[in-house]
Amino acid sequence: MSRTRLVHPAWLVAVVAFVALVGAAGFRATPAVLLHPLHAEFRWPLATISAAVSINLLLYGLTAPFAAALMDRFGIRRVVSYALLMVAAGSGLTVFMTASWQLILCWGVLVGLGTGSMALAFVATVTGRWFVKRRGLVTGVLTAGGAAGQLVFLPVLANVVAAYGWRVAALIVAGAALAVVPVVVWLLRDHPADLGLPPYGGTEVVPRPAPTGGAAARALGALAAAARTRAFWLLAAGFAICGATTNGLVGTHFIPAAHDHGMPQTTAAGLLALVGLFDIAGTIASGWLTDRIDPRLLLAVYYGLRGLSLLVLPSLFAETAGPSMLVFIVFYGLDWVATVPPTVALCREYFGDAGAVVFGWVFASHQLGAGFAATAAGLVRDQLGTYVLAWYVAGGLSIGAAALSMMLRRRRADRTESPDVPVVPRSDALT
Repeated sequence: MSRTRLVHPAWLVAVVAFVALVGAAGFRATPAVLLHPLHAEFRWPLATISAAVSINLLLYGLTAPFAAALMDRFGIRRVVSYALLMVAAGSGLTVFMTASWQLILCWGVLVGLGTGSMALAFVATVTGRWFVKRRGLVTGVLTAGGAAGQLVFLPVLANVVAAYGWRVAALIVAGAALAVVPVVVWLLRDHPADLGLPPYGGTEVVPRPAPTGGAAARALGALAAAARTRAFWLLAAGFAICGATTNGLVGTHFIPAAHDHGMPQTTAAGLLALVGLFDIAGTIASGWLTDRIDPRLLLAVYYGLRGLSLLVLPSLFAETAGPSMLVFIVFYGLDWVATVPPTVALCREYFGDAGAVVFGWVFASHQLGAGFAATAAGLVRDQLGTYVLAWYVAGGLSIGAAALSMMLRRRRADRTESPDVPVVPRSDALT
């Protein structure tokens, strides 16, 4: 006997995944509003506090290529549930800390591993298993969940810190993570075959794949093959600068830098949340443009304009958010992850069916850059008493990323692609 379903369960899975991703983004945004309170209470150097953020960012990126292997072996629901528990533990235990190494363990290791397990690999696994039609749309919406998390959490946490202190904010984050766990356990199904259904838009039930231990080996093999190409290093270097100038610098240090100029922390947090709002529009628009314009040109334009805006930013800080600062916020929001769609497209062009795995490693370079910038900017502030040099260096690096993007060349159309390993372009295809 068959039943007519008004809504395919894939949409419910997507909603639960979106909630988890919103939370993960909010958890990662928390350090931006806690830097100064921790510095004021414990007198730890900003560089030390930033080191915890750096480890968080590094693990967030390096966990992503292996998270899919864990999901294949143990299931999406189990991996995401444990990830949320790690986030809750990492945030909740900070209220008891008395030494900086405990901050690094909690913020850096636990929260980094937890949020890293709910990053791009999670999105790719959910959309790959549950959707045939609307896969691109759902991927875009889930990716935008990161911006939505920043938009929701930053103003709330900033006001909580101002009114009740940083410990209450940390406990709110822990409670939010724990609250999502029952929803994930109850509603986040691992595979449509568990319900005897095809994916959304599919016509046949796809058998659930047998647990395998080879996914991690395939990820490392894809890295080894891609690392022999010039294209990989150009993409990875550009994306590392992308991470340095977004999550690492602006995402971590914009609020403290604005506070240095007399702007209330709540106001600065609101501005950073607006970046998340415009990030959603920018990501969707960039995906649309990537289908129509050479992605190399798009990357060059995105990075170049970002560099120019960062060179101007030091002159925009003041006690209040003037029109020029609002223009910067709107532009930076539109540009924040606009680099993702063209970078994904280029990974597919150069590496064929292994492009998604290779992009996971390119994304890891993004987080390496973010982690380096988070610590380096803290050192600059500690040594010079100002962030100005950090903004100028970031602006110059972004312009350099634009040049790297223009060094990429189209692959020859006559190349064949293997479904199992990345394509290794000929030297004359990239020179």
